[in-house]
This record gives sequence, structure tokens and C-alpha cells, in this order.
Amino acid sequence: MSENSTSVSERLPQAVGLLGGGVIGGGWAARFVLNGVDVRLYDPVPNAVEHVQASIDKARRAFRKLTQVALPPEGAITVVDSVEKAVRDVEFVQENVPERLELKQQLLAQACRAAAPETLICSSTSMLRPSLLQAQMPRPERLLVAHPFQPVYLVPLVELCAGKHTAPEMLPRAEGIYRAVGMHPLVVRKEVHGFLANRLQTAAWREALWMVHDGVATVQEIDDAVRYSFGLRRPVLGPILTYFVGSGETSMQAFLRKWGPGSTESSKLEAPPEYTDAFLNMLAEQADAQASAENMSITKYQEMLDDGLVGVLQGLRSQHCGAGETLARWEQSLRDRVPKAR
Repeated sequence: MSENSTSVSERLPQAVGLLGGGVIGGGWAARFVLNGVDVRLYDPVPNAVEHVQASIDKARRAFRKLTQVALPPEGAITVVDSVEKAVRDVEFVQENVPERLELKQQLLAQACRAAAPETLICSSTSMLRPSLLQAQMPRPERLLVAHPFQPVYLVPLVELCAGKHTAPEMLPRAEGIYRAVGMHPLVVRKEVHGFLANRLQTAAWREALWMVHDGVATVQEIDDAVRYSFGLRRPVLGPILTYFVGSGETSMQAFLRKWGPGSTESSKLEAPPEYTDAFLNMLAEQADAQASAENMSITKYQEMLDDGLVGVLQGLRSQHCGAGETLARWEQSLRDRVPKAR
């Protein structure tokens, strides 16, 4: 299987404006800086730049394991004290502030007024519809959602979603930029709360909470049930094709007719359980017990996640499928950037 063919041309920006340097903003900073792109960071939170540098350090460590292809000279980070300075004279802006509609609307409108007319502005929102984010922008046609996944420097998917005022040419422009830094842009066809991947994983999250809530399983048993079974298959084929291939049927229609929608008798996907103190304490105690038994800190878990993702991506690359092809394409683009000897 190969990545979706596209006529979109990759284009690496010289500099990007980064609004917000939290977990997602730090991941974006690492993704851009390690691809040789300069970053102008605006974040009024004290010590924001230290958090961003920590993300870059983690990404640098992961990239050294991920690929043997030489990375370009790193981009520079410049910390600025205003939105205007962050977006001035850049062709691309990535917004990453907390998921509060009013805050994002205000910040995006401010960035829109200060940026050059041709500047593309993307929001990392994980759930807010782009048409809502455009409401106060003087030039809303240049905004779209570009929703990444943590850790941004390793997980290649970025969901692109246009609002009702987004100009058609903005999507291919964004695709070209994200492909150039080693990502797999996926265009969401319709504006929908939570976009695609979050809606899928949130459904599984709600079911997991109910099973813990009802005493069916512990936190560790839920995690083990996923990572030792269907979690291994998802990176290769995804959920729908995995079911079909594993069914033994020769056509999707035959599979669906035989297995139907499945039983929903025991499912509680409609709503999560109430977060009572007792339930929250149960979740916390089980998670803490698991961490204690494994002698793991949050930092060690983060490194385990990075190293596990590196291994999965390398394995998928060797089989020429899924996100492994995104990795292979990015590596080839890194080779192509090296000046040829005369």
C-alpha cells in the first residue's frame, strides 16, 4: 500500500510564527526547527521557551533513533513579546493556545490584522470548527484547522479542515508545508466537532471508562487488552480494513452481511460515566499503582512512548505501508535537500 497520490508540491517555509508554546506548540516547534525552519515564538507564560527547548531536546533524541538520514542545520528560535512580532514577515502561522473559543478568536483576529495578506494561518484546535474561529478575522479566507497529535514531532497525522470562508487554495498550500516537514495531511471533508481521529479515539475512551467504572476491568487490563491485540494491527491497516481482512471474507459486502453492525447490547458509548470523586479516585489509584509497579515516572513513560513510536514507524517503513511511507518520503526529501557535489 502506498500513500495517497497527490499533486501537491512540498514547500518548506523559511520561518513560521508560533502562537503558544505548550505541549502542542512545543511539538510544532521541534518539528519545524529540526527541519531547518526558523521559529518566532510568542507565549506570555513564564518559562515557555524552556518548555519548548525541552520538547526540541526530546525530539532530537527521537530523530537520532528514527532515521540515519542527516538532518538539515537546525532552525533558530526567536522569542518575541507580541503576537504582531511573531507573525510579521512570515508566510505561515501556527496557533496553539488553550481550547477556549473566545481566546482563540481574539488571538487569531489579532494575528490576521498584523500578518501580511498572503500569510497562511492554521489553528491546532482539536475540536473547534474553523468557521467559528474565523468569526472575528478581517480576512478569514486564509484560516484553516491543522489538528496534530501528540507527540507532534513523531506522529505524522495532521487533520486539515477548511471553514466556510476558507479560500480553496489554502488547503494545498498547507498540505505542501506539512508534507515538507514529514507529516501526512488528511483533509476532513466536512466541518464536524472533534474532526475524525478524536471522534474515533474518544468513543474507545468512553467505553474504557465505563468498563473501569463498572468493575469489568482495571486501568492496566484495559491498556493491555489494546496494546497486545488490535492495537498492533491498527498502524498497518486501520480499523475498518483490519476487520475485513481478519474476517476471512473475500469482499467487504460479504463481510458486512455476515457480521452486521455487531452487538450493542453491552455498549455504553453514548456518554461517559459521571466523574464522581469515588470514580476519579479509583482511576487515579489504579494508574498510580501501575506506574509504581513498573517503576515509571511520567518522563520515563514519555521516553517509552517516543521509543515505541520510533520502532513502529521503522517497522512500517520496512513494510512500505501506513505511516512508514510518510517516514520514507520525509527521509527522501531530506536527502534531496543536500546540495549535490559538482
